[in-house]
Amino acid sequence: MRLASQTFPNPAHDHAACIDEALREAQRICVEKGRKLTPLRRRVLELIWRGHAPVTAYGLLDLLVREGHRARAPTVYRSLDFLLENGLVHRVESMNAYIGCNQPRNRHRTGFFICERCGDTAELADPSLERSIDRRAGRLGFTVRASVIEISGVCANCDHA
Repeated sequence: MRLASQTFPNPAHDHAACIDEALREAQRICVEKGRKLTPLRRRVLELIWRGHAPVTAYGLLDLLVREGHRARAPTVYRSLDFLLENGLVHRVESMNAYIGCNQPRNRHRTGFFICERCGDTAELADPSLERSIDRRAGRLGFTVRASVIEISGVCANCDHA
């Protein structure tokens, strides 16, 4: 399965299909794990997938309030914690923001290519890079608990604009 955040999107792509596939996969994963994708969790995930740029928790809260939800910051953070725990989203550390995971069935460490112009973000999930980090850590006697790889630059869409 390949969802949209794995690459920078072609401006003409069908983004509704990205959202639909992400929501269907999230529902399947939650059913398999016996977890509940509540309407609010589902809506938070849908809002995260509405674009290819990371969104902050307070950005999500603002969108929910504008839609008439009575959500508060702790509620949004609980939803985000659920989505993170179940591998459905990633946290982009440098932006303190969240983006949909393109490989939710495959637990992985990830990195991101972040466009400085449009904010679109492509996931860097590379098993060979993970193995390289693990080998180097092993030689140092170091146990990797988390890693953050964020690369900023300009995506092809913006470069050609």
